[in-house]
Amino acid sequence: MEKEKNIKKPRGVARLIPGICIACGARCQSDCPEDAIEMNEKGEPVINTAKCIGCRRCVKICPSQALEMYFTPEERNILAGMAATAPGEAAVGETGIQEYRGVWIFVEHTEGKPATVSWELLGEGSKLAKTLGVELCSLVIGDHVEHLCQESFAYGASKVYLIDAPVFHHYRTETYFRAICYLVDKYKPEILLMGATGMGRDLAGAVATKLKTGLTADCTGLDIDEKGYLLQTRPAFGGNIMATILTEKTRPQMSTVMPHVMARANMDASRTGTIVRESMDINEEYLPTRVIEVIEDATGEQLDLAGAEIIVSGGRGMCGSENFAILQQLADELGGAVGCSRAAVEAGWMPAERQVGQTGKTVRPKIYIACGISGAIQHLVGMQGSDVIIAINQDKKAPIFEVATYGIVGDVFQVVPAIISTIRELRAGKVGK
Repeated sequence: MEKEKNIKKPRGVARLIPGICIACGARCQSDCPEDAIEMNEKGEPVINTAKCIGCRRCVKICPSQALEMYFTPEERNILAGMAATAPGEAAVGETGIQEYRGVWIFVEHTEGKPATVSWELLGEGSKLAKTLGVELCSLVIGDHVEHLCQESFAYGASKVYLIDAPVFHHYRTETYFRAICYLVDKYKPEILLMGATGMGRDLAGAVATKLKTGLTADCTGLDIDEKGYLLQTRPAFGGNIMATILTEKTRPQMSTVMPHVMARANMDASRTGTIVRESMDINEEYLPTRVIEVIEDATGEQLDLAGAEIIVSGGRGMCGSENFAILQQLADELGGAVGCSRAAVEAGWMPAERQVGQTGKTVRPKIYIACGISGAIQHLVGMQGSDVIIAINQDKKAPIFEVATYGIVGDVFQVVPAIISTIRELRAGKVGK
């Protein structure tokens, strides 16, 4: 028995999974502490197993999960024996995972006015809950916000956890994260989703840290795998790849989701549900922050790009700020707004609040017209959920055409004026006579 106690836990060696490596630039090689990795002519790692110490650093840093740990049959037997004799140790972080049930959506609001992303998340959450066979619930915290419970039912929630008290009138990280952690500890949801907004990003990080669970930020896709894990997809490495992340050993599985990426749930005001009222004893005197005054953002131009139903966007192909005037003309004719790509902002042609994409706004209009935009993944992430995408570009191989509903290969300075002219003629009744 003493000999068995001294058996070391096998660490295994790293190995490449064929066909997955994206040649990211030798990240694994640069992070290996033992110089056990060389790169071949394809940019793929070649691992010297004699040098590998099984530290897993290359596995963790790989952006495409192209590396895994390999154990010999003998090592696997040792691991299985250790798991059998010390099940608690083998299941670190998994204790009680089966207790967690249900999909929760945090309803974000500002003094009782809900954020649209909350209803989008209820739409997506209903699909996840149906796949898992669990309840879809919303989480409402605030002051005089019970009306949000009925709105949650209308958008698909069957149960609402409500904490309503004056101390929650204004959003503060301290009060809200304590309330959420209290409810999670008591009712144990398996999935908790928030919007990737200023509030959601601030709150989710605090909650995940307190609960010691995983958090995937700025997701653009969610799904459930065959084992019941939440598949959390988000752009990574500057948007050059889409990474899918799992939280295997802790609960709840937490994600923040980009606004206007998911379809809003269908509203049915006749729906009803259960309200679970909870309370917390939080003394205002002991809080580290107080809200003295709320000042509305009053920039000169009130632009709700994310809420526009028609967007005309320009990119590098517009060749200058003065040329965006024709896009404004088209937008005015259609009753829409003008957006742009990151390239146009970096060139100084358009202000940052007009930017659509991963580092700008995520939009979901009925019609999105991309003018002189090549279609880099960073831009596509922000607009690919549009109902209809019309792309105008001289390069017929531009990536934008891969997501476009309709594509026009041509000079934007000829095509856009022609569209404007046709719209005006249609309005004047000159076409078709």
